[in-house]
Amino acid sequence: MSHNIVPKSAYREIMLSGHPMMDVRAPIEFNKGAFPSSTNLPLMQDSERQKVGTCYKNKGQEAAIALGHSLVNGKIKKQRVEAWLEFISLHPNAYIYCFRGGLRSQLTQQWIKEAGIDIPYIEGGYKAMRQYLIDVIDEAPKLSPIYILSGITGSGKTDFLLQRSEAIDLEGLAHHRGSSFGRYHEPQPSQINFENNMAVSLLKHQQRSEKCLLVEDESFLIGRSAIPKQFYSGMQDADMLVLDEPEEARLNRLLNEYVHKMHSGYVERLGEEAGFDAFTEYLSQSITSIKKRLGGQLHDEFQSIIANALNIQRQRDDTQPHLEWISLLLTKYYDPMYQYQLDKKQSRIVFKGSHQAMHEWLDEYSSKR
Repeated sequence: MSHNIVPKSAYREIMLSGHPMMDVRAPIEFNKGAFPSSTNLPLMQDSERQKVGTCYKNKGQEAAIALGHSLVNGKIKKQRVEAWLEFISLHPNAYIYCFRGGLRSQLTQQWIKEAGIDIPYIEGGYKAMRQYLIDVIDEAPKLSPIYILSGITGSGKTDFLLQRSEAIDLEGLAHHRGSSFGRYHEPQPSQINFENNMAVSLLKHQQRSEKCLLVEDESFLIGRSAIPKQFYSGMQDADMLVLDEPEEARLNRLLNEYVHKMHSGYVERLGEEAGFDAFTEYLSQSITSIKKRLGGQLHDEFQSIIANALNIQRQRDDTQPHLEWISLLLTKYYDPMYQYQLDKKQSRIVFKGSHQAMHEWLDEYSSKR
């Protein structure tokens, strides 16, 4: 066996640089979670891995290895090696990893070497790199002060965060805006991929030597992505910054988020007719998801205002009537809820102001540290 191994000390650099990696685990393992710059080119498919695993349990390692070789040989072996060589020709500096940096990595490395190319595998494999990223998230609250950006719905917190180098956009990483109307077009990542991407964002933040870490005020769950417990508890003790924004700007922003962007996203993906139907479904479902809090009567009122607005949009391509239900949503639902939450956190607020004032406050904070 070759000893061309990438040591654990290289993990940080691998994640920061987005170094290309060849994940030779089975697809079922890869789909549960992998790393942003990895590509799945398995040594064994799911069914083959299952057979080898059963054999390992019943007959031990040697028998399992022998079975693995008999399942992946001849034409199948040739196809897999060719797929690896093609990947390496596109990424000559790639690394290999399997679950623990054991047999599968070493065998893959050996077969590639027999084809004339020496490529390193990563020590510790997926399991050790994953643990490294979990530690990055757990340590982050101790490394720089966290500030929580709060603001009433529609105040443009995400727009603001995207302009700040100290910020990490947790909702962007979770593919969800964190509210009942928050789902994106594309599905949310697996929990493991959400955490892995979050850890890589934190590593990049640390590399920039920012004076603080700015994140949006989130619940523990963003859609179905859970913020890791230790990090979330760090958020609960952090000082808060509150964005102030006039109502008109909030209404227009939400019209853009909930109506324009969602409608055009669905149409782009599904075509005019099916896209409009999916958009209609999205609005209706989003209101139904808060029916319990609104009460039956108000819920029905919302549904009829939405239906009317959709009708006018379809006939005249006019989206202004949507402002009626968005305005009602703020008055009856989001604003009272936000106020209630904020009152409980009053003692943690250190600054409140417009976008402009908030930028100035943060710039001054960074220059003083």
